[in-house]
Amino acid sequence: MRPMPHRRLLIALPLLFAGPAYAAPEPAQVAALVAKVDIPYEAFTLPNGLRVLVHTDRKAPVVALSVWYHVGSKDEPAGKTGFAHLFEHLMFNGSENAPEDFFTPLQQIGGTDYNGTTWFDRTNYFETVPTGALQTALFLESDRMGHLLGGIDQTKLDNQRGVVQNEKRQGDNEPFGLTEYTVQATLFPVGHPYHHTTIGSMADLNGASLTDVKNWFRARYGPDNAVLVLAGDIDAKTAKPLVTKWFGDIPRGPAITRVEAPVPTLAAPVTKVLKDRVPYTRVERRWAVEGVNGADTTALEVAASVLGGLSSSRLDNALVRGDQSAISVSASVEAFEQVGIFTISANVKPGADPVAVGKKIDAIVADFLKNGPTADEVRRVATRSISATIGGYESVGGFGGKAVALAEGLVYSDDPQKYKKDLAELAAQTPATVMAASRKWLSRPVFNLTIEPGPRDTSPAAMALAGDDATGAAPAPAVTTASVPPKPTRTAPPVGAFPPLKFPAIERTTLANGISVYFARRPAVPVVRVSVSFDAGSSADPADTLGLQSLTMALLDEGTKTKTSVQLAEAQERLGATISSGGGIDRSNVGLYALTPNLGASLDLLADIVRNPAFDPKEVERLRGQQLAAISAQLSQPNGVASYVLPGKLYGAAYPYGRPFSGLGDAASVAKISRDAIAGFHHDWLYAGNAAIFVVGDTDMATLKPLLESSFGNWPTDRMARPRKSFAAPIPANAATKIYLVDRPGSPQSVIAGGQVLANEGKDDALIVLRQANDVLGGSFLSRLNTDLRETKGWSYGVSASIPTLENRVPYMINAPVQADRTGDSVAALIADIKTFLGPKGTTPEELERTVNGSIRELPGNFETSDAVLGAMQRIIYLGRPDNFYETLADRYRAMTAADFDKAARAAIDPNKLVFVVVGDAAKVKPQLEKLGLPLETVQLPVAK
Repeated sequence: MRPMPHRRLLIALPLLFAGPAYAAPEPAQVAALVAKVDIPYEAFTLPNGLRVLVHTDRKAPVVALSVWYHVGSKDEPAGKTGFAHLFEHLMFNGSENAPEDFFTPLQQIGGTDYNGTTWFDRTNYFETVPTGALQTALFLESDRMGHLLGGIDQTKLDNQRGVVQNEKRQGDNEPFGLTEYTVQATLFPVGHPYHHTTIGSMADLNGASLTDVKNWFRARYGPDNAVLVLAGDIDAKTAKPLVTKWFGDIPRGPAITRVEAPVPTLAAPVTKVLKDRVPYTRVERRWAVEGVNGADTTALEVAASVLGGLSSSRLDNALVRGDQSAISVSASVEAFEQVGIFTISANVKPGADPVAVGKKIDAIVADFLKNGPTADEVRRVATRSISATIGGYESVGGFGGKAVALAEGLVYSDDPQKYKKDLAELAAQTPATVMAASRKWLSRPVFNLTIEPGPRDTSPAAMALAGDDATGAAPAPAVTTASVPPKPTRTAPPVGAFPPLKFPAIERTTLANGISVYFARRPAVPVVRVSVSFDAGSSADPADTLGLQSLTMALLDEGTKTKTSVQLAEAQERLGATISSGGGIDRSNVGLYALTPNLGASLDLLADIVRNPAFDPKEVERLRGQQLAAISAQLSQPNGVASYVLPGKLYGAAYPYGRPFSGLGDAASVAKISRDAIAGFHHDWLYAGNAAIFVVGDTDMATLKPLLESSFGNWPTDRMARPRKSFAAPIPANAATKIYLVDRPGSPQSVIAGGQVLANEGKDDALIVLRQANDVLGGSFLSRLNTDLRETKGWSYGVSASIPTLENRVPYMINAPVQADRTGDSVAALIADIKTFLGPKGTTPEELERTVNGSIRELPGNFETSDAVLGAMQRIIYLGRPDNFYETLADRYRAMTAADFDKAARAAIDPNKLVFVVVGDAAKVKPQLEKLGLPLETVQLPVAK
């Protein structure tokens, strides 16, 4: 339940579709793109002040609900920091008429995209549900709005306090995890509403009494301080009586006085140096600026994108592509309701001088303030941003769909169409308007922050800044008797009908050179997603050249035989297209996100990148440095360390899956990869005879095939012998459960990663039942493992177990970040919970019903977007499934029994032969693990150089 940043204009596209585009025909104009962004709605307000917006979108039988309360951490008084976020957690723990954890009924009704987040200015709850379950979702949301307090007792408070404190420890435990505390405290003076972070302080959380939190709710969570948005398979005529039925009797809350939060200016430049467990030095420049309603915010966002947001940004070209003194750079505006933060950041290349990098940043900013951006830069920013917005609005809900756009506009700006005005304002930007805003705000005193590798400062003063008391430990909870909720005054409504999933038809064709093409039409938004997929992946890396696939794929869009990396990036931005190259364990992919009007030109560029990479020696060395830095970053992160170590302990080094799942390889192998090896990987694996093309979006096969023939159909198919992956190596047998300990001194949390290799391969239908069984054991929020360690014991922010979709032998994998002083207890609890599930206490009737109902009912919501369809279509082809595979799942789920779940789990998982990797402070953790009496071995990590 991490906070969600405000979403304005300059939205980063998903990594799968990051990259450039080609500018042959004239691309669609910015004004034409803006005209395509529209979210029509109807509005009404209940007598109690609840404002309601309804948007109709009939593409799928689902409705997104988004409830926004106009209260966040900036509303917290001194001594009460973290209360808004703590209450977000408490509001999931049941209400007077729905006493169960809210995830229980949400899973039963097939909810998707459900969560809650807290940030400085608001708290929101959201879920997407089948249309037939809309009334259930309205009942749940209204009950926690109007009937919550009788469902909260001391036990729930103590439990969620522990969960929130573990969320804080988890964030603090990451590299750069303490930076936010310093930024907020420096840019915003003591007493300013944005001075403290949303997560709050350990001391304030420890001091939160039941009376405190109930009074906090009474004062701020009334319907007149909330907005409800319904988006999807619904209309206002249907919605109004339902909303009135469930929310209409909730009384208004007390009058609220909004806090004043002016934009502060530093009296003089401030320079600070922090030491942290980081893989490289980071240099930052920060200014406090206006918020979402500021007159200059859009212009500042354009400035940030020109400086460090575009692929062709000035900082990228100067520091990353140019003198290569930085691994990566970024610039952005994080716009809150009343203030914002303009940030420039550069991750310094190991060996480079951070002071010199800082001076170069300052010089680039000074030049920008003097001369401003070019018209082409401004236009590229607008096109790229509007294109991203169009794609993002394919979703009706979730973290950033249409419901979010409407709710955010109404809450912060009293205007649901604020998104439309923002886009129009973006399209109207000129070099002059951007330069004027930049001069006004970025000429003010700057906060210069450097975070460099070294031991963290754990002095009392430093920990107080981070919001930690000396120990971070919660006081022993008072011995209380759980309060008895009042008798229900209303009951949950029955659910309606749940229509079956209609998966789009998969059309097939073959190009002139034999490349197979798979297409599914999804016309909801004018975009097309393409994946050119190769049977390769990190499992194709030679054993002595790990990381070769990753480096090869990273280099594809860094220059072709006729275009430089800068030219590729600029062309992409002009088209609003994004191309990315990357790979997983089994497959290497080059993805395209394109606006439908610009599809032909975008495909031409995609083909150029796939077919004609230059592998310029200078670019090879630059990307090699970035990959080495990424390995260092992985080894500085607790979860990264666990994922680096665990695969080899599960599979053994000889098996292709016995490598770090990141695919980055290790520093020693990456350092020796030659350009010839890179070109050889491209020749051997990324060729027409090993390719398939998958397309989903707003086009048709008659239009698509000629475009693909033009760009890919004349790609020669080389019939020469190629290398092939081998999975013949034996997987080592594990005689008994064993623990591998990796020392990470000073960690307030430990990461426990574990599992074992199953006998199943990815295409095995037995995994369908096993994954359902794992939903009960570890695969959902309500699973046994998460319920025990998070909801019952409060030792973790979240525990999960999964079975990754791999094509060969699949693993069963567990992940559990836990507080350091409970590491040994947590390992013991995980083993005990697994043994109990596999032994005397298998699947209960309630667990079976919840899991089967949820899996059936969530199917339409799971395939709402073209991105989801694209992934599913690839799984259908690569795992040899029928085209209607997902449409048959509902009947298969209905036929499953508790005995089927238990049989599948007991046949697959051996609780006496698990492998665990524990990453934590060995001085604190090792004595705990030794008490378990299990084989224990300390692992030394390589040092990335």
